Amino acid sequence: MTHRPVRLTKREIEVLSLIAQGCSSKEAADALYVSKRTVDFHLANIYDKLQVNNRVQAFRAATRLGLIPFEPTFGMMRGEA
Repeated sequence: MTHRPVRLTKREIEVLSLIAQGCSSKEAADALYVSKRTVDFHLANIYDKLQVNNRVQAFRAATRLGLIPFEPTFGMMRGEA
């Protein structure tokens, strides 16, 4: 069985990157100047494309597939660096 390559839109990558940094849907929405509902819509599409059920699984799948960079920030507070 062949798997087709997963493609995320630029906006989906932006949303997933913010979520991966620990932002809530509301915080991501504020940062992107969209509604929380729009962010949740993008997340639903991301979950569907990556065949996952939550934010952690989406982040892990996206980094494994090279869709977003893996940047460990353990020990750092959000906003630092």
